[in-house]
Amino acid sequence: MRALTSLFALSLLLAACNTPSNSPQTDLRLYVFDCGEIELEDVAAFGLSNAQTPVRKLFVPCYLIDHPQGRLLFDLGLPENVIGAGDVEYSPGSYMRYARSLNDQLGDLQLRPRDIDLIAYSHSHFDHVGSANRFARSRLLIQRPEYEAAFGAPEKFEVFTPELYEALRDSETTLLEGDHDVFGDGRVRLIAAPGHTPGHQVLWLDLRNTGPIVLSGDLYHFAESRVLRAVPLFNTDPVASLASMDKVEALLKDTGATLWLEHNRAFAEQLQKAPAFYD
Repeated sequence: MRALTSLFALSLLLAACNTPSNSPQTDLRLYVFDCGEIELEDVAAFGLSNAQTPVRKLFVPCYLIDHPQGRLLFDLGLPENVIGAGDVEYSPGSYMRYARSLNDQLGDLQLRPRDIDLIAYSHSHFDHVGSANRFARSRLLIQRPEYEAAFGAPEKFEVFTPELYEALRDSETTLLEGDHDVFGDGRVRLIAAPGHTPGHQVLWLDLRNTGPIVLSGDLYHFAESRVLRAVPLFNTDPVASLASMDKVEALLKDTGATLWLEHNRAFAEQLQKAPAFYD
């Protein structure tokens, strides 16, 4: 297993390229940004005991999908007021830190918020929408149940922080009713996977050299969550959560895709970060 892991890590490194460009691409590219870290003392809220996983630090990613027909940002990191503030306690025993803004990292690619055509996030929790207001001029792609929850009754949903995404209320918006082919060529697909929140979604990509992958959102937080089918206590619908796990696992099997656990810090450390990219 260790040898297979090493070979997979090597394949990721070989797939990455170090030449950024702010001009339209001729093929699909994926850029990975470091948008912070969360540290926990206790993982019980995630449906696991502390004995079931030694992991206490979670990676917080943002992703840029650069397609010949446009640019999509998927997941938007920790709140911007955390940037450069050191360890910020957001609940007893839970901390977040964020060294360098998504905006600055996009600048490394000679991109500004106005250059982003589309935004989507897996769900509306604070660690996935931190920079959302900065992209109010981009078109928002969001599942209808998520939109209705986030903008209609956010007080009913734990960890929703409306001030982080309030500017999107007036954005051009496409309300999704399930799976969605973003650019119409089948290579970038938002997959409805409700349960963690009412309109949680994951992102399926078909990269020519890296191969097909699925960006997990919070379908799973830990590797052990996937093995044990652990459902966080704060998920809005445990039954839908398990059904979404089944749906995504079937998608992985049918397409041969690799699941990228977004919060898996050990996995994230193997990835090339922007301005390198995967194609």
